[in-house]
Amino acid sequence: MSFFSGKVVIVTGSSNGIGRGTAVLFAKHGAKVTITGRNAASLEETKKQCLQAGAKPDDILELIGEITDASFNESLITSTVQKFGNLDILVNNAGGSSVANTGKGILDIPLEEFDQMIDLNVRQVLRLSKLAVPHLEKTKGAIVNVSSITAALKLVPWPYYGASKASLDQVTVQMAGSLIKKGIRVNSVNPGPVLTNALVTAGATKDQQDTMFGGMSDSKTIPLGRIGVPDDIGKIILFFADRSQSEFLIGQILTADGGVMLKSAIFADA
Repeated sequence: MSFFSGKVVIVTGSSNGIGRGTAVLFAKHGAKVTITGRNAASLEETKKQCLQAGAKPDDILELIGEITDASFNESLITSTVQKFGNLDILVNNAGGSSVANTGKGILDIPLEEFDQMIDLNVRQVLRLSKLAVPHLEKTKGAIVNVSSITAALKLVPWPYYGASKASLDQVTVQMAGSLIKKGIRVNSVNPGPVLTNALVTAGATKDQQDTMFGGMSDSKTIPLGRIGVPDDIGKIILFFADRSQSEFLIGQILTADGGVMLKSAIFADA
């Protein structure tokens, strides 16, 4: 029997991409899953894939809403607990960037974009985690945050996005140190390039997204020789959430990028 059989999981941002792939993996392993996003049609597709993976209809809860809305955060937790009785795992996957000011220096971008990135990538994680803690404490559960390798890169085309993800990494560490006293484990996975619609959601065109991803699919950019897919990250999230496999990992920030961070700007062929 899988560790996740009967466990209750919330995966934010699960209407597409990494969130969808992760929700489907949890469903495949017997978990009861709350899926959430802003697009009803996309969320319905996630549910369909969860059912195809083996979930029962009563084991999937769909909630449509804006993750930065405080009242929706409250509803996300209370509705999950009301339906399933408890909460074992929170996956803070929802987040995003903005391509409106791509390539500009950090001081040339309006500060309003910084506020937007902090709200989307940090504040809602703190708020939702705080609401989840009383329930996770009862189950000795886990929180897995999804950050980004841009948190550690000095030069990215979206400075405020990178800054918000760096903040999220520190939030992960601080939460881990605090919440382990309650028996709750907190860790983070920081993906590199992954094939999702994230850039389109951020404001890019489909052609721009395809061009960017197409330019990454070689060993010069990604030593592994291919771009990531949602399952690559979802499997790591499940590993962090599985206490039987990763109980000794607390406050870890795991880079999952196919080797991107190994590349040297000085020694390109090293």
